[in-house]
Amino acid sequence: MRTKILLVEDEPSIADNIVYALKTEGFEVVWCPTAEKALAAFAEADFKLVVLDIGLPDINGFDVCKRLRKHSLVPIIFVTARKDEIDRVVGLEIGADDYVVKPFSPRELSARVKAVLRRSSQAAAPAPLPATPAPIPTTPVAPGEPLFAVDEDRLEIRYKGCQLQLSRYEYRLLKVLLDRPGKVFSRDELMERVWDEPGSALDRTVDAHIKTIRAKLHAICPDADPIRTYRGVGYSLAD
Repeated sequence: MRTKILLVEDEPSIADNIVYALKTEGFEVVWCPTAEKALAAFAEADFKLVVLDIGLPDINGFDVCKRLRKHSLVPIIFVTARKDEIDRVVGLEIGADDYVVKPFSPRELSARVKAVLRRSSQAAAPAPLPATPAPIPTTPVAPGEPLFAVDEDRLEIRYKGCQLQLSRYEYRLLKVLLDRPGKVFSRDELMERVWDEPGSALDRTVDAHIKTIRAKLHAICPDADPIRTYRGVGYSLAD
């Protein structure tokens, strides 16, 4: 069965080129010109990735991403004419996996799609989230046992007995901190160790991912904050 991709793009000429390029690579593509049609299509089919334009005629692409992230961890690639750094940062902060600026080559987008799918399959597979968050079950940590447990074979990390639902970069970032408790890593060090293309990442990208990791840790234990911030420097894990 071919991998199904949802394309949300309001310009037919751009959409035609993307659809052709992705189909040439063996993907099944469903094209929707509006956000509302895309959200309806997403609810009806099992898409493995979403290519999402930001400047849609009905709903902003950022808002579409936020809606999808409420119940799904499907990989999302933004395509947009916006070149400002803040737009890229916002896109990453709200859960996008990649960001491609127009004009771009359809072949480049196809390569990015394959790269994102490959990385997402290596990390925890995207899974639907419950519409209404259920209480997070935790297992009491016995005296002497570590707060964190890492399963490198499954690319999983447990915190206080509860498995964390982490994206691939969140997993890698937290793992780096866990490997050297107490060591202060600069943002540049973290980008070099975690990101596939550190030169294309932004300083604030690290901050955004640390923020989401903290939120997931706080959901399990609101009174603890094991990640320490060193303003102007970087981060460490409390030893």
